[in-house]
Amino acid sequence: MTQTGQTIGFIGVGVMGEPMCRNLKRESGANVIALDRDPAPLQRLAQDGVVVGRGIEDVVGPAAVVFLSLPSGEAVDDVVHSAAGILSCARAGQIIVDLGTTQVDLTRSLSREFAQRGVTFIDAPVARTRAAAEAGTLAVMVGADDKTFAAIRPLIATFASDITLCGPVGCGQVVKIMNNMVLFQTVVGLAEALCIARANGIDGKILFETLTKGSADSFGLRNHGMKAMLPGVFPLRAFSTNYALKDLSYAIQMAEEHGVPALGADVARELMERAKELGFEHEYWPVLIKAIEDGTGKG
Repeated sequence: MTQTGQTIGFIGVGVMGEPMCRNLKRESGANVIALDRDPAPLQRLAQDGVVVGRGIEDVVGPAAVVFLSLPSGEAVDDVVHSAAGILSCARAGQIIVDLGTTQVDLTRSLSREFAQRGVTFIDAPVARTRAAAEAGTLAVMVGADDKTFAAIRPLIATFASDITLCGPVGCGQVVKIMNNMVLFQTVVGLAEALCIARANGIDGKILFETLTKGSADSFGLRNHGMKAMLPGVFPLRAFSTNYALKDLSYAIQMAEEHGVPALGADVARELMERAKELGFEHEYWPVLIKAIEDGTGKG
């Protein structure tokens, strides 16, 4: 799948999509055509040899594989089903790869719909940060059959260091959504611990540095806790509260459909929704700590 001269389409080059697309072009030897509503990242990618597409058909038409890096399942559904969407121009033998986090039922429905046209649609949602996307060290959870996974893996490896086949189509989404749900709940615990410790006269830096030496150590602590909540830095154009709420809603929906209590996820959602009410919907999602601080009157 990494033969020089092959054409790959890439739709959606935002915070995560831009560095993934850049690494795909640099490492694969393929011709890459990209599309996005924002011209700025496309202009930057053009400096790396990525061709700027004029529309969906311009990207999908010549491509053997099309990657989607879009902000939500609703966006994927729109790009697929709009009047001039992917479904209108996809052809038999192509592979469509959804790199975003999309509802499991929608993912499987789209896969069946594309299959009727001889097109393979799989899920390969990515995890980790923009820095990891830039370094080519993302983690990717794939939902596909063995043959498609073997075919697509070399392309994914241009921007990911950990690639896992989780099962048939939709299984990558299940694992990714659970990954995010666990992380959200971990950060809620860290936010509560930080606020309680500070209220009892403990310096937050001492608390978190000490936790890294014990059984409470975690990726969430070292990144979301120490790099965001501790200094109070919640930048825009990172993974926002709105995006986190979207992913969490997918997890809670799956739990409800199967009658599984998800009380921890409900708490995380409550705090995110409160942070959104406080005006932090576009900030990096560990800003949910503001909802706890607001409740104490010390925010």
